[in-house]
Amino acid sequence: MDWLGLCGRGALVAGAGGLGAACAEALSRQGARVMICDIDPGRLGQLAERITGHGGWAGTVQADLRSAGAARAAVAEARDRLGCLDIFVHAVGRNDRRPVLDLDDDAWESLVTLNLSSAYWTGQAAGRAMCALGGGRMVFLSSVSGLLAHADHAPYAATKGGLNQLTRVMAREWAAHGVCVNAVAPGYIETELTSGYLTKPGVRDRLTALVPHGRLGQPGEVADAVTFLASARSGFITGHVLYVDGGRVLV
Repeated sequence: MDWLGLCGRGALVAGAGGLGAACAEALSRQGARVMICDIDPGRLGQLAERITGHGGWAGTVQADLRSAGAARAAVAEARDRLGCLDIFVHAVGRNDRRPVLDLDDDAWESLVTLNLSSAYWTGQAAGRAMCALGGGRMVFLSSVSGLLAHADHAPYAATKGGLNQLTRVMAREWAAHGVCVNAVAPGYIETELTSGYLTKPGVRDRLTALVPHGRLGQPGEVADAVTFLASARSGFITGHVLYVDGGRVLV
C-alpha cells in the first residue's frame, strides 16, 4: 500500500551527498520520481545509479546553486523533466569551524551564499511552481546549530537560524495554496561530510556525551523524517522545525 502517498510524485532533491543522498534514496524507495541536483557530476552519477539499481526512477541536474540564475534554472529544468514539482528538498550546505575573530569576509559570504541564499533562490522557484499547481511539500535541512550557540560555528549557525525563519515565512505565505513548508534540524549525524571531523582525537566521544540518546545519528534517521514531511500524511503540518537529534537540544 502507498500509505505515504509518494508513488509517482515528482521530487527534486538539491544536494547529492550525505543527507541529500539519503533523502533522495528514501523518497525513491517510497515510489517518488526523483531529480537530483548537485555541482559534482560524479556524485550525481553514483547516486542515480544506486537509485535505479533498486528499481527507482532518477534524473540528474548538474548545477552550481551559488547563483540566483543557476538555482532557478535548475528548479525549472527539474520541473520540466518531471512534468510537475510535488516535493522539494534542500540539502545543500557546509560548515567552517573557526572562531569569529579568525573568519574573513570571504568565509562569511561563501557560507551565507551556499547555505542560505541557495535555499532562498531554489525555494522561491519551487514555491512558485507549487503555488501554481495548488499544493506541494517543501523540506529544508537545518541544524541544531540554528538554535544552540556552538562556538566556532558563527556563519553556519547564522545561516541555519535564518533558514528556520525563512521556512516559517514561506509556510505562512503559501499555506493558503496548499503548500507545506517545514525544516528538519539534525543533531550530530555520521555522514561523509562529518567523517573527517569525527576522526579527530576526542571529538566523537565529546559529541556523543552531549546526546541524551547516547549515540550519534545515522543519515537514514534524518531521511525518514524528511520523507514523512514530504508525504501525504503531513498535510496539516507547516512552518515546523523538527529536531532529529537524540535529545541534543534538551541539554
